Amino acid sequence: MRAPLFWNRPRGLTSRLLTPLEWVWTTVTKHRLKNGPWERLAVPVICVGNINVGGAGKTPTVIALLEVLRDLGITAHVVSRGHGGSELGPVLVDERKHSAGEVGDEPILIAAFGPCWVAKDRTAGAKAAIAAGAQIILLDDGFQNPSLRKDLNIVVVDAEIGFGNGRVMPAGPLREPLTAGLSRADIVIPIGSPAAQNRLAAQVGNPTWSGELRALETGMDWSGTRFIAFAGIGRPGKFFATLETLGANVAAAHAFADHAPYTDAILQRLKAEAKAKSAQLVTTEKDMARLPVNFRRDVLALPVRLVFNDPDAVKTVLKDLTVGLAK
Repeated sequence: MRAPLFWNRPRGLTSRLLTPLEWVWTTVTKHRLKNGPWERLAVPVICVGNINVGGAGKTPTVIALLEVLRDLGITAHVVSRGHGGSELGPVLVDERKHSAGEVGDEPILIAAFGPCWVAKDRTAGAKAAIAAGAQIILLDDGFQNPSLRKDLNIVVVDAEIGFGNGRVMPAGPLREPLTAGLSRADIVIPIGSPAAQNRLAAQVGNPTWSGELRALETGMDWSGTRFIAFAGIGRPGKFFATLETLGANVAAAHAFADHAPYTDAILQRLKAEAKAKSAQLVTTEKDMARLPVNFRRDVLALPVRLVFNDPDAVKTVLKDLTVGLAK
C-alpha cells in the first residue's frame, strides 16, 4: 500500500476522525504483546523490525548483519514470513528454484547471502533453522510478533520521514504507540542522510547504529544510458534519486506499491515505452525477484547495500551476544 498523505500531517482532520479505530488497533496490539507466549529458543534471536508500516530498510539490514555474523564465524539463519508468498513453510528458500509468488521477494534476495527460511509460523521456522544448524536466528520483521523472545531488538527507521504524524494505524503510519515500541528497542538504525540520521537519533534517545544505503560498485557507467526506471518498494522515490545521483539519465520513473505484482500488461507497457524512448529498463533487486524469468534479461538491477557508519560498534554488540558460539 502507499502511505496516505495525511500520515505526515500532525493535526490533520482525517487522522482525528480515525481516532476510534486507532484506539482499537492500539488495544489489540497491546493485548497481543502482553500475552505472549514469548517462547525462549536454544539460540539467540535477533529481530530486525520497525515501528512504522511499510519499508524502511529491513532487508538490507538483515543482509548486512548476515555478513557481519559470518565474519565473526557465526552460522546465522534468517526466518521470514515471506510476505506475498503462498508457501506456509517452514521451507528453506532456494533462489534458483523458488519464485516470489511462492516465498516472497525479500527471502529470495536474502537467500543469496545466507540460509533463509519462510514460515508463517515464526516459531516453527526458527526451530527448523536450528535443526539445520543455525547458531543464531535473524528475524526479518516480527517486532510486534509475540511468539518468540528476542535477545536483541533492532528497529530500522527511514530517517528522512521518521515516524510521520506519530499516530497509530489507521490514523498514522505506526504499528503501535511510539513510546511503547521504543521501550522494547535495544538498537535503532536511522537510515538516510547524516542530517536526517542525527535528527532522528536525537528524537528517540535509544542507542543507534547509523547507516546509509549505497549503490554497489559494479563498474557500470550509469551516466551513459537513458533509463526507464520502475520500482515497487516502500519509497520508490529513493531509488529514482539514487539513479540520478549516479548520473543516470532517467527518461521516466514509474512508482508502484510495495510488493506490487507485475502483470503482463504492466510489463508490456514498460517494454514498449523503453523501446519508444530508446531507453534501458532498470529496477531494484527486490523488484527483479518479482519479474518473470524471461523478462529479466531486458532489465538491469541496481544493487544497494547498507553501510554502517561505525561497523566496530555493530561488531561489539554482536560479539557480546554470541560469546562462545564462534566455530
